Amino acid sequence: MRDLTELTAVQLVEGYRKGEFSPVEATRATLDRAERIQPEVNAFVRLTGEEALAQARASADRWRRGEPCGAVDGVPVTVKDILLMRGAPTLKGSRTISENGTWDEDAPSVARLREQGAVFLGKTTTPEFGWKGVTDSPLSGVTRNPHDPTRTAGGSSGGAAAAVALGAGPLALGTDGGGSVRIPAAFCGIFALKPTYGRVPLYPASAFGTLAHVGPMTRDAADAALLLDVIGAPDSRDWSALGPAAGPYTATLSGGVRGLRVAYSPSLGGQVAVQPAVAAAVRRAVERLAGLGAYVTETDPDLTDPVDAFHTLWFSGAARVTQHLGPHQREALDPGLREICGLGARMSALDYLAAVDVRMELGRRMGRFHDSYDLLVTPALPITAFEAGTEVPKGSGLHRWTGWTPFTYPFNMTQQPAASVPVGADADGLPVGLQIVAARHRDDLVLRAAHALYEAEAAGIGLPAAALAR
Repeated sequence: MRDLTELTAVQLVEGYRKGEFSPVEATRATLDRAERIQPEVNAFVRLTGEEALAQARASADRWRRGEPCGAVDGVPVTVKDILLMRGAPTLKGSRTISENGTWDEDAPSVARLREQGAVFLGKTTTPEFGWKGVTDSPLSGVTRNPHDPTRTAGGSSGGAAAAVALGAGPLALGTDGGGSVRIPAAFCGIFALKPTYGRVPLYPASAFGTLAHVGPMTRDAADAALLLDVIGAPDSRDWSALGPAAGPYTATLSGGVRGLRVAYSPSLGGQVAVQPAVAAAVRRAVERLAGLGAYVTETDPDLTDPVDAFHTLWFSGAARVTQHLGPHQREALDPGLREICGLGARMSALDYLAAVDVRMELGRRMGRFHDSYDLLVTPALPITAFEAGTEVPKGSGLHRWTGWTPFTYPFNMTQQPAASVPVGADADGLPVGLQIVAARHRDDLVLRAAHALYEAEAAGIGLPAAALAR
């Protein structure tokens, strides 16, 4: 009998359509998997088993009648505990938020999934208010890597990545303000897309402003395109949301990369020290793109590291998130978050506007860059997963998570679509991610290139840590 937890969302929907299995069977299998992996990797803050099975039974009835209500009817999905989900508290990894409340509203992406019959398995872990690139919090503890539980899953959407990697639902909603879907995707060996800003509506608005994106985290690019088609619809609650997409992303996947102009930047012009195993895996994948017909040029964008400007935007956003807290509540915060909130609170409006100037100039440079190149390819991260429970690798001399994520946060500042694609592993079996970036509004090109790599079997990491998964 087929292991339903190993199927993609596309395969599940096809199986439902053919009557090979039902949403109830798929949901029971994924719930069982989620319960098995939870003690080891800590991917969930809450499982909603009874509600999920009720949703699955309703979906099964619709499929029996031949009347599915959407493209993901009956597909199990998880929601990062930053996004509102009706009927479940959204605690954002913080002891400063009370579970008491009505919790009667869905975030736009959750609402679109609910309208199309998705089955909600539960809420996944996040660092407090999604503030850093690893996933641990005072509320829910440490989330661990599915390939090696002594290592971090990355963050801030670490629970979502671990769940997808281990078969606890093929679709996951994550958020990305500085790399937070791409970082854990790279560390856990799955696919994740940070869409163009505004492609997926967000409500309530993030205190991190227009750095914050909602994105799909999935087994492969085809599932991400399916999910983006669902969640990328406008919502009146987000005034900055884009209008409807030109057409379904699933319809453009098969376009391939032949003739695309690809810029390959292995180290952003020597600014980043990349681990040899990471560099080698990424280069092999780039060579495969060339073999598939892309015109690949090794070149670098004019991208001076904007980390100081990013810190100004990020730290001031964190200060805004916690502005209402009293002294006792502040003592309950993650110490690192408390530190950056203090820094952000001392920044002036002029500091913030100077950072915005840096951001606009960076956007201009990347816009001109994409006049010459359809895609930019880099490593997603310069390293593989390090010790769980730490913000930076031990002995690295780094202080903040931005020190080891130089490939990700610049593209939050420019609002460009960017994805992490698994392209191999290091000698310890830890996944390596390749990042694909396109000009704003060209999410279709990112998905096409990633899909071409999957089709060519360049991203062949199976379900990790079989002992944990089963």
